[in-house]
Amino acid sequence: MTTTIHTRRALLLLSVATPLVALSSGLLGPAVRAQVNNLNDAINKAGRQRMLSQRIAKAYFQFGQGFDVERSQRVLDASVALFDRQLVELKNYAVTPEIKETYLSLEKSWIEYKDFVIGAKPEQERAKKVLSLSDRVLAVADQGTKLLEAQMMRTAGGDLGILINVAGRQRMLSQRMAKLYQAGAWGLGGAELQAELDKARSEFIAAMKTLGSSPRATQPIKDELAVAQSQWVFFENALNNPISNGKNVPNRVQFGTNIATTSERILEVMDRITGMYEKQAA
Repeated sequence: MTTTIHTRRALLLLSVATPLVALSSGLLGPAVRAQVNNLNDAINKAGRQRMLSQRIAKAYFQFGQGFDVERSQRVLDASVALFDRQLVELKNYAVTPEIKETYLSLEKSWIEYKDFVIGAKPEQERAKKVLSLSDRVLAVADQGTKLLEAQMMRTAGGDLGILINVAGRQRMLSQRMAKLYQAGAWGLGGAELQAELDKARSEFIAAMKTLGSSPRATQPIKDELAVAQSQWVFFENALNNPISNGKNVPNRVQFGTNIATTSERILEVMDRITGMYEKQAA
């Protein structure tokens, strides 16, 4: 069910070499292009880097605890490969010295993070470091996204850059909530993790209202937001399950698996919505 480190590295190289990296069941398939075409595309991909920083840690925690193991390993490997590729694209596209410097900084944080998550089998002793590194990479990736959004506001005006950012951030929040739940399940923290999870949940709910009330929300976007809202019900129900805190309690594996599956579903919908806003800006 698991692979050797050398096999996993080979899979990563293979994934990078392919034109498209499907993260799960068609997620991010045709929408993922081999280069950054314009600022709205850059904001989308920059925001996707934020999401991947959290998704990698989520998958690491799931894999290490035996939650939805085969899919969690695929998610981990494919997410690392996609982060690698998009980082190269964003560095090459950087349109100002400040943006370039941000992505050089992100590269440094990413190298340490990547080496940690693919350098050895997921273990609880290493998981706290993964938790810390995922937040560090998230912070720099978020800075890059905001700089690109500001650049779009200066050069193109309008609010589409903001909406691409907000919709894209929902992807990250879905994975952050899942990551925090799975970290708690592995006993990596208590009240502080729950507080961060509750904060991310509140931010997600507020952003859904922002997206739904925007004049830019076309009927197709509203239809997708309705799907996202229905998926949110399932995801939130999973988040409400008791966190096992590293203890072997009844339903522990089922609760962790529920988080794994429902977080992927809502991520897929929010990625489609982000792409729809990006196309409006094209």
